[in-house]
Amino acid sequence: MKLPENLIQKLETRKQNNALRQLPSFNNLVDFSSNDYIGFSKSESVFKLAHHYLIENEIIQNGATGSRLISGNHDTYQNTETFIAQFHDSESALIFNSGYDANVGFFSAVPQRNDVILYDELSHASIRDGITMSNAKSYKFNHNDFEDLEHLILKFPDTNIYIVTETVFSMDGDSPNLEELVVLSEKYNCFLVVDEAHTLGVFGEKGEGLTQYLNLHNRIFARIMTFGKGLGCHGAAVLGSIELKEYLVNFARSFIYTTGLSPHSVATILVAYQQLEIEKETIDKLRQNIILFNQQKNLLGLKPMFVRSKSAIQSAIVPGNQNVKRIAQLLQDRGFDVKPILSPTVPEGQERLRFCIHSYNSEEEINQVLQLLRDFVF
Repeated sequence: MKLPENLIQKLETRKQNNALRQLPSFNNLVDFSSNDYIGFSKSESVFKLAHHYLIENEIIQNGATGSRLISGNHDTYQNTETFIAQFHDSESALIFNSGYDANVGFFSAVPQRNDVILYDELSHASIRDGITMSNAKSYKFNHNDFEDLEHLILKFPDTNIYIVTETVFSMDGDSPNLEELVVLSEKYNCFLVVDEAHTLGVFGEKGEGLTQYLNLHNRIFARIMTFGKGLGCHGAAVLGSIELKEYLVNFARSFIYTTGLSPHSVATILVAYQQLEIEKETIDKLRQNIILFNQQKNLLGLKPMFVRSKSAIQSAIVPGNQNVKRIAQLLQDRGFDVKPILSPTVPEGQERLRFCIHSYNSEEEINQVLQLLRDFVF
């Protein structure tokens, strides 16, 4: 059956704007595009240890068989959530099937009709989708602008206010001043919620995330940890009080009405967390590579085109969908997998090349890709 005409027109508009999304083919290029910051997705030890865990515990089961509230709450879930809570110094952890599910489940369920959500304007689509599904009123504040945020807070006295941000923003790679944000949220008795998708495995001695690294985690209402990036596997967890976990089990629809993760998936999460505790050299190598990348882009005169970032995400602004796609293709033709980020994913005029740094990128690869960028841009 043919696609409806109005949908065909939407696709045509995307094509005309050079913004049509297509699934890429697998390639063997040098990886500067994946979120596999410390290489856990390719880790043979993580793979083998997860398998060993299942065999040792006599778990020969391919699927969860149902939602966690029906038949899918296998023992691996409880073991893993206990480990995650201890690792992150949290009262509780509740695993969701993905970061998207965690954000949609949390924000659609927790803020209530008479509450207010104040969220950073660059918050991830999953956060925005969850907020859209909420009965609370919501307002965005200017990116990392806490004067603007405080101005909004003052408009809603005697109201439950949820402040929402990310510890590292996925498209810019920058971070808010979390110390200042925590103080502000405490000043007005707000509930601070942070998405730590891009800090797990990156910040902290054991890759525990930015808020824990800064020792602010116990002053935050909820942290959302995503496993598909630094841990190289799949799923996410909401960290918070025991009461928050109980509430989400009862009211988060993306948790209640979905089949649970397989024992193998949850075992992989557990083993990946255990490996964080012994992979300090790998995490340190990632930090060294981030420093090297920043040093080299400065030496090559590329600093002005990059968003300021100390994270594993480094974004070079190259305005125009056609222009940024052209430069990305030139880099790919030279063997480097660097992806263009197009509007409307980012605002028009803010199109960019998004470089993801990894522990396994060599010094030579970092130098080469930046030298090529300079040659293609200038």
